[in-house]
Amino acid sequence: MDQYQQTEEQEIDLLELAQKLWRRRKTFYKVCGIAVVVALVIAYSIPKEYTVTVTLSPESGESGSGSLGGIASMMGMNLGGGNDADALNITLFPDILSSNPFALELYEMPVTVEDEEELKQMPLNEYIVSQQSPWWSWIMSLPGKAIGGILSLFKDEEEAGERVLDPFRLTRGESLKLGAIKSSMTANVDKKTGVTTITVTLQDPVVAATVADSVVRKLQDYVTDYRTRKAIDDSKYWEKLYQDRQAEYYAAQQAYASYVDENKSLYTRRSQVEGERLQNDMNLAYQVYSQTAQQLQLVRGKIQEAKPVFAVVNPATVPITPSAPRKLMILVGIVFLAFCGTAGWILFGEDAWRKMREATFNQPRN
Repeated sequence: MDQYQQTEEQEIDLLELAQKLWRRRKTFYKVCGIAVVVALVIAYSIPKEYTVTVTLSPESGESGSGSLGGIASMMGMNLGGGNDADALNITLFPDILSSNPFALELYEMPVTVEDEEELKQMPLNEYIVSQQSPWWSWIMSLPGKAIGGILSLFKDEEEAGERVLDPFRLTRGESLKLGAIKSSMTANVDKKTGVTTITVTLQDPVVAATVADSVVRKLQDYVTDYRTRKAIDDSKYWEKLYQDRQAEYYAAQQAYASYVDENKSLYTRRSQVEGERLQNDMNLAYQVYSQTAQQLQLVRGKIQEAKPVFAVVNPATVPITPSAPRKLMILVGIVFLAFCGTAGWILFGEDAWRKMREATFNQPRN
Protein backbone atom coordinates (compact mmCIF):
# COMPACT_ATOMS: atom_id res chain seq x y z
CA MET A 1 0.00 0.00 0.00
CA ASP A 2 2.81 2.37 0.87
CA GLN A 3 4.57 1.54 -2.39
CA TYR A 4 1.38 2.30 -4.32
CA GLN A 5 1.05 5.67 -2.58
CA GLN A 6 4.68 6.54 -3.35
CA THR A 7 4.18 5.68 -7.03
CA GLU A 8 1.02 7.79 -7.14
CA GLU A 9 2.82 10.72 -5.47
CA GLN A 10 5.65 10.50 -8.03
CA GLU A 11 3.14 10.56 -10.89
CA ILE A 12 1.45 13.59 -9.31
CA ASP A 13 4.81 15.36 -8.93
CA LEU A 14 5.72 14.72 -12.56
CA LEU A 15 2.31 15.95 -13.65
CA GLU A 16 2.75 19.12 -11.62
CA LEU A 17 6.18 19.71 -13.12
CA ALA A 18 4.79 19.23 -16.63
CA GLN A 19 1.95 21.66 -15.88
CA LYS A 20 4.44 24.17 -14.51
CA LEU A 21 6.46 24.00 -17.69
CA TRP A 22 3.33 24.26 -19.85
CA ARG A 23 2.22 27.41 -18.02
CA ARG A 24 5.56 28.97 -18.92
CA ARG A 25 5.45 27.91 -22.55
CA LYS A 26 5.76 31.50 -23.76
CA THR A 27 9.13 31.66 -22.08
CA PHE A 28 10.17 28.59 -24.04
CA TYR A 29 9.00 30.22 -27.26
CA LYS A 30 11.07 33.32 -26.59
CA VAL A 31 14.23 31.49 -25.49
CA CYS A 32 14.08 28.95 -28.31
CA GLY A 33 13.44 31.72 -30.81
CA ILE A 34 16.51 33.58 -29.59
CA ALA A 35 18.46 30.29 -29.69
CA VAL A 36 17.47 29.77 -33.34
CA VAL A 37 18.77 33.24 -34.23
CA VAL A 38 22.01 32.67 -32.31
CA ALA A 39 22.47 29.26 -33.93
CA LEU A 40 21.99 30.68 -37.42
CA VAL A 41 24.45 33.50 -36.72
CA ILE A 42 27.04 31.01 -35.47
CA ALA A 43 26.44 28.53 -38.29
CA TYR A 44 26.75 31.14 -41.03
CA SER A 45 29.76 32.80 -39.38
CA ILE A 46 31.87 29.64 -39.55
CA PRO A 47 33.66 29.42 -42.91
CA LYS A 48 32.98 26.43 -45.13
CA GLU A 49 35.53 23.64 -45.09
CA TYR A 50 36.04 20.85 -47.60
CA THR A 51 37.44 17.45 -46.73
CA VAL A 52 39.30 15.16 -49.13
CA THR A 53 39.86 11.53 -48.11
CA VAL A 54 42.40 9.22 -49.73
CA THR A 55 42.50 5.52 -48.86
CA LEU A 56 45.75 3.56 -49.19
CA SER A 57 46.50 -0.09 -48.80
CA PRO A 58 50.26 -0.32 -48.21
CA GLU A 59 52.11 -3.55 -48.73
CA SER A 60 55.56 -4.31 -47.37
CA GLY A 61 58.05 -4.70 -50.16
CA GLU A 62 60.76 -6.38 -48.09
CA SER A 63 60.64 -9.80 -46.56
CA GLY A 64 63.26 -12.02 -45.10
CA SER A 65 62.14 -15.09 -47.06
CA GLY A 66 61.62 -13.28 -50.36
CA SER A 67 62.72 -14.37 -53.79
CA LEU A 68 66.08 -12.61 -53.57
CA GLY A 69 66.78 -14.24 -50.23
CA GLY A 70 66.16 -17.65 -51.76
CA ILE A 71 68.41 -16.95 -54.73
CA ALA A 72 71.16 -15.62 -52.45
CA SER A 73 70.99 -18.68 -50.20
CA MET A 74 71.27 -20.95 -53.24
CA MET A 75 74.47 -19.11 -54.16
CA GLY A 76 75.83 -19.36 -50.64
CA MET A 77 75.37 -15.64 -49.96
CA ASN A 78 73.57 -13.67 -47.29
CA LEU A 79 71.90 -10.36 -48.00
CA GLY A 80 71.43 -9.59 -44.29
CA GLY A 81 68.35 -8.50 -42.37
CA GLY A 82 66.71 -11.91 -42.70
CA ASN A 83 63.86 -11.60 -40.24
CA ASP A 84 64.55 -8.14 -38.85
CA ALA A 85 61.41 -6.15 -38.20
CA ASP A 86 60.99 -3.04 -40.29
CA ALA A 87 61.45 0.07 -38.16
CA LEU A 88 59.04 2.08 -40.30
CA ASN A 89 55.60 0.52 -40.59
CA ILE A 90 52.12 1.81 -41.31
CA THR A 91 51.39 2.57 -37.65
CA LEU A 92 53.84 5.48 -37.87
CA PHE A 93 51.99 7.22 -40.71
CA PRO A 94 50.06 9.55 -38.33
CA ASP A 95 53.33 10.52 -36.62
CA ILE A 96 54.97 11.19 -39.97
CA LEU A 97 52.15 13.51 -41.05
CA SER A 98 52.33 15.42 -37.75
CA SER A 99 56.11 15.87 -37.90
CA ASN A 100 57.87 19.12 -38.79
CA PRO A 101 60.11 17.61 -41.51
CA PHE A 102 57.10 16.30 -43.42
CA ALA A 103 55.18 19.59 -43.05
CA LEU A 104 58.25 21.50 -44.23
CA GLU A 105 58.15 19.56 -47.49
CA LEU A 106 54.68 21.02 -48.10
CA TYR A 107 55.54 24.50 -46.78
CA GLU A 108 56.51 26.06 -50.12
CA MET A 109 54.23 23.89 -52.27
CA PRO A 110 52.42 26.11 -54.85
CA VAL A 111 48.62 26.00 -54.81
CA THR A 112 46.10 27.69 -57.08
CA VAL A 113 43.31 29.68 -55.42
CA GLU A 114 40.31 31.34 -57.06
CA ASP A 115 40.39 34.96 -55.88
CA GLU A 116 37.60 37.24 -57.13
CA GLU A 117 36.99 35.10 -60.23
CA GLU A 118 40.73 35.06 -60.93
CA LEU A 119 43.19 32.23 -60.42
CA LYS A 120 45.99 33.17 -58.09
CA GLN A 121 49.01 31.02 -57.28
CA MET A 122 50.67 31.19 -53.89
CA PRO A 123 52.69 28.97 -51.53
CA LEU A 124 50.74 26.76 -49.18
CA ASN A 125 52.11 28.58 -46.13
CA GLU A 126 50.62 31.85 -47.38
CA TYR A 127 47.29 30.27 -48.26
CA ILE A 128 46.99 28.56 -44.88
CA VAL A 129 47.08 31.94 -43.06
CA SER A 130 44.79 33.63 -45.60
CA GLN A 131 41.88 31.36 -44.73
CA GLN A 132 38.85 33.01 -43.21
CA SER A 133 38.06 32.81 -39.50
CA PRO A 134 34.82 33.42 -37.53
CA TRP A 135 34.31 37.00 -36.38
CA TRP A 136 34.64 36.04 -32.71
CA SER A 137 38.16 34.72 -33.25
CA TRP A 138 39.16 38.22 -34.37
CA ILE A 139 37.66 39.69 -31.20
CA MET A 140 39.37 37.09 -29.00
CA SER A 141 42.73 37.85 -30.66
CA LEU A 142 42.54 41.58 -29.90
CA PRO A 143 44.25 41.33 -26.45
CA GLY A 144 47.13 39.32 -27.93
CA LYS A 145 47.53 41.80 -30.79
CA ALA A 146 47.51 44.72 -28.36
CA ILE A 147 50.19 43.09 -26.18
CA GLY A 148 52.24 42.22 -29.26
CA GLY A 149 52.00 45.80 -30.51
CA ILE A 150 53.20 47.17 -27.18
CA LEU A 151 56.10 44.72 -27.02
CA SER A 152 57.11 45.53 -30.58
CA LEU A 153 57.76 49.13 -29.49
CA PHE A 154 60.60 47.94 -27.27
CA LYS A 155 62.20 45.63 -29.85
CA ASP A 156 64.79 46.57 -32.42
CA GLU A 157 63.52 46.81 -35.95
CA GLU A 158 64.36 43.77 -38.04
CA GLU A 159 66.44 44.20 -41.13
CA ALA A 160 64.49 44.36 -44.34
CA GLY A 161 64.75 41.46 -46.70
CA GLU A 162 63.37 38.02 -47.23
CA ARG A 163 64.25 35.54 -44.51
CA VAL A 164 65.47 32.10 -45.49
CA LEU A 165 63.54 29.34 -43.77
CA ASP A 166 65.70 27.66 -41.15
CA PRO A 167 64.15 24.34 -40.00
CA PHE A 168 66.46 24.30 -36.98
CA ARG A 169 65.30 27.72 -35.76
CA LEU A 170 61.76 28.65 -36.72
CA THR A 171 60.13 31.96 -35.95
CA ARG A 172 56.79 32.19 -34.17
CA GLY A 173 54.99 32.92 -37.44
CA GLU A 174 56.62 29.98 -39.20
CA SER A 175 55.75 27.69 -36.28
CA LEU A 176 52.11 28.81 -36.46
CA LYS A 177 52.01 28.15 -40.21
CA LEU A 178 53.54 24.70 -39.76
CA GLY A 179 51.04 23.96 -36.99
CA ALA A 180 48.16 24.97 -39.27
CA ILE A 181 49.49 22.76 -42.09
CA LYS A 182 49.88 19.78 -39.74
CA SER A 183 46.42 20.28 -38.23
CA SER A 184 44.85 20.19 -41.70
CA MET A 185 46.17 16.64 -42.28
CA THR A 186 45.24 13.48 -40.40
CA ALA A 187 45.97 9.79 -40.93
CA ASN A 188 44.05 6.88 -39.46
CA VAL A 189 45.43 3.35 -39.71
CA ASP A 190 43.41 0.18 -39.33
CA LYS A 191 45.91 -2.13 -37.63
CA LYS A 192 43.96 -5.23 -38.60
CA THR A 193 43.62 -4.62 -42.33
CA GLY A 194 46.52 -2.20 -42.80
CA VAL A 195 44.28 0.26 -44.68
CA THR A 196 45.40 3.88 -44.17
CA THR A 197 42.96 6.79 -44.53
CA ILE A 198 44.53 10.21 -45.14
CA THR A 199 42.26 13.23 -44.67
CA VAL A 200 42.95 16.85 -45.67
CA THR A 201 40.56 19.63 -44.63
CA LEU A 202 40.85 23.14 -46.08
CA GLN A 203 38.49 25.93 -47.09
CA ASP A 204 39.15 25.64 -50.83
CA PRO A 205 38.06 22.33 -52.43
CA VAL A 206 40.66 22.43 -55.22
CA VAL A 207 43.48 23.23 -52.80
CA ALA A 208 42.32 20.45 -50.47
CA ALA A 209 42.42 17.91 -53.31
CA THR A 210 45.81 19.18 -54.49
CA VAL A 211 47.33 18.96 -51.02
CA ALA A 212 45.85 15.49 -50.43
CA ASP A 213 47.37 14.21 -53.67
CA SER A 214 50.74 15.74 -52.76
CA VAL A 215 50.58 14.28 -49.25
CA VAL A 216 50.09 10.78 -50.68
CA ARG A 217 52.97 11.12 -53.13
CA LYS A 218 55.34 12.64 -50.56
CA LEU A 219 54.39 10.00 -48.01
CA GLN A 220 55.21 7.30 -50.55
CA ASP A 221 58.54 9.00 -51.34
CA TYR A 222 59.27 9.44 -47.63
CA VAL A 223 58.68 5.79 -46.83
CA THR A 224 60.44 4.59 -49.99
CA ASP A 225 63.51 6.70 -49.18
CA TYR A 226 63.62 5.30 -45.66
CA ARG A 227 63.11 1.69 -46.73
CA THR A 228 65.68 1.79 -49.57
CA ARG A 229 68.32 3.97 -47.90
CA LYS A 230 70.33 1.07 -46.49
CA ALA A 231 69.99 -0.94 -49.70
CA ILE A 232 71.23 2.04 -51.73
CA ASP A 233 74.21 2.46 -49.40
CA ASP A 234 74.97 -1.26 -49.76
CA SER A 235 74.66 -0.94 -53.54
CA LYS A 236 77.18 1.93 -53.59
CA TYR A 237 79.58 -0.14 -51.48
CA TRP A 238 79.32 -3.20 -53.73
CA GLU A 239 79.56 -0.99 -56.83
CA LYS A 240 82.94 0.32 -55.65
CA LEU A 241 84.05 -3.17 -54.63
CA TYR A 242 82.96 -4.50 -58.02
CA GLN A 243 84.97 -1.87 -59.88
CA ASP A 244 88.06 -2.61 -57.74
CA ARG A 245 87.78 -6.37 -58.29
CA GLN A 246 87.18 -5.82 -62.00
CA ALA A 247 90.31 -3.71 -62.25
CA GLU A 248 92.31 -6.36 -60.37
CA TYR A 249 91.03 -9.12 -62.66
CA TYR A 250 91.78 -7.16 -65.82
CA ALA A 251 95.27 -6.40 -64.51
CA ALA A 252 95.91 -10.10 -63.70
CA GLN A 253 94.52 -11.11 -67.10
CA GLN A 254 96.73 -8.59 -68.85
CA ALA A 255 99.80 -9.72 -66.89
CA TYR A 256 99.19 -13.38 -67.78
CA ALA A 257 98.59 -12.58 -71.45
CA SER A 258 101.74 -10.49 -71.62
CA TYR A 259 103.79 -13.25 -70.01
CA VAL A 260 102.46 -15.89 -72.41
CA ASP A 261 103.25 -13.69 -75.40
CA GLU A 262 106.77 -12.99 -74.16
CA ASN A 263 107.61 -16.59 -73.14
CA LYS A 264 105.72 -18.71 -75.66
CA SER A 265 109.01 -20.14 -77.06
CA LEU A 266 110.53 -20.96 -73.65
CA TYR A 267 110.07 -24.38 -72.12
CA THR A 268 112.05 -24.04 -68.93
CA ARG A 269 110.63 -25.18 -65.63
CA ARG A 270 110.95 -21.70 -64.22
CA SER A 271 108.88 -20.20 -67.02
CA GLN A 272 106.20 -22.85 -66.55
CA VAL A 273 105.98 -22.17 -62.81
CA GLU A 274 105.75 -18.44 -63.40
CA GLY A 275 103.06 -18.97 -66.02
CA GLU A 276 101.04 -21.20 -63.68
CA ARG A 277 101.33 -18.64 -60.89
CA LEU A 278 100.07 -15.84 -63.12
CA GLN A 279 97.26 -18.05 -64.38
CA ASN A 280 96.24 -18.94 -60.81
CA ASP A 281 96.25 -15.26 -59.86
CA MET A 282 94.06 -14.53 -62.86
CA ASN A 283 91.64 -17.37 -62.01
CA LEU A 284 91.44 -16.28 -58.36
CA ALA A 285 90.85 -12.66 -59.39
CA TYR A 286 88.12 -13.86 -61.74
CA GLN A 287 86.37 -15.87 -59.00
CA VAL A 288 86.36 -12.88 -56.65
CA TYR A 289 85.25 -10.60 -59.47
CA SER A 290 82.44 -12.99 -60.44
CA GLN A 291 81.16 -13.33 -56.86
CA THR A 292 81.28 -9.55 -56.42
CA ALA A 293 79.28 -9.08 -59.63
CA GLN A 294 76.65 -11.57 -58.42
CA GLN A 295 76.41 -9.83 -55.05
CA LEU A 296 76.05 -6.45 -56.76
CA GLN A 297 73.16 -7.71 -58.87
CA LEU A 298 71.43 -9.13 -55.79
CA VAL A 299 71.81 -5.87 -53.88
CA ARG A 300 70.46 -3.91 -56.85
CA GLY A 301 67.46 -6.21 -56.90
CA LYS A 302 67.03 -5.70 -53.17
CA ILE A 303 66.53 -1.97 -53.76
CA GLN A 304 63.51 -2.71 -55.92
CA GLU A 305 62.24 -5.34 -53.51
CA ALA A 306 62.54 -2.97 -50.56
CA LYS A 307 60.32 -0.35 -52.17
CA PRO A 308 56.88 -0.36 -50.53
CA VAL A 309 53.85 -0.84 -52.72
CA PHE A 310 50.86 1.46 -52.13
CA ALA A 311 47.54 0.56 -53.66
CA VAL A 312 45.43 3.73 -53.85
CA VAL A 313 41.96 2.41 -53.12
CA ASN A 314 40.26 5.82 -53.10
CA PRO A 315 42.20 8.60 -54.92
CA ALA A 316 41.91 12.33 -54.21
CA THR A 317 39.00 14.10 -55.91
CA VAL A 318 37.69 17.66 -55.64
CA PRO A 319 34.77 17.65 -53.16
CA ILE A 320 31.48 19.21 -54.22
CA THR A 321 29.77 19.75 -50.88
CA PRO A 322 31.43 21.22 -47.75
CA SER A 323 32.06 19.00 -44.76
CA ALA A 324 31.68 21.84 -42.25
CA PRO A 325 29.94 23.63 -40.70
CA ARG A 326 27.04 21.28 -40.08
CA LYS A 327 24.36 23.91 -39.77
CA LEU A 328 21.51 21.56 -38.87
CA MET A 329 23.47 19.96 -36.03
CA ILE A 330 24.47 23.39 -34.69
CA LEU A 331 20.84 24.54 -34.82
CA VAL A 332 19.46 21.44 -33.12
CA GLY A 333 22.20 21.41 -30.49
CA ILE A 334 21.83 25.06 -29.46
CA VAL A 335 18.01 24.89 -29.39
CA PHE A 336 18.16 21.69 -27.31
CA LEU A 337 20.58 23.28 -24.83
CA ALA A 338 18.37 26.38 -24.62
CA PHE A 339 15.28 24.24 -23.98
CA CYS A 340 17.00 22.18 -21.26
CA GLY A 341 18.49 25.27 -19.65
CA THR A 342 15.13 27.04 -19.59
CA ALA A 343 13.38 23.99 -18.15
CA GLY A 344 16.03 23.63 -15.46
CA TRP A 345 15.74 27.29 -14.57
CA ILE A 346 11.95 27.16 -14.31
CA LEU A 347 11.86 23.95 -12.27
CA PHE A 348 14.81 24.46 -9.96
CA GLY A 349 16.73 27.65 -10.68
CA GLU A 350 14.03 30.18 -9.93
CA ASP A 351 13.16 28.70 -6.53
CA ALA A 352 16.80 28.41 -5.54
CA TRP A 353 17.48 31.97 -6.65
CA ARG A 354 14.47 33.31 -4.79
CA LYS A 355 15.43 31.50 -1.58
CA MET A 356 18.99 32.77 -1.85
CA ARG A 357 17.81 36.35 -2.29
CA GLU A 358 15.39 36.08 0.61
CA ALA A 359 18.10 34.65 2.84
CA THR A 360 20.47 37.42 1.81
CA PHE A 361 18.10 40.36 2.29
CA ASN A 362 16.35 39.01 5.40
CA GLN A 363 19.49 38.57 7.44
CA PRO A 364 19.30 40.46 10.77
CA ARG A 365 21.60 43.44 10.94
CA ASN A 366 23.80 43.96 14.01
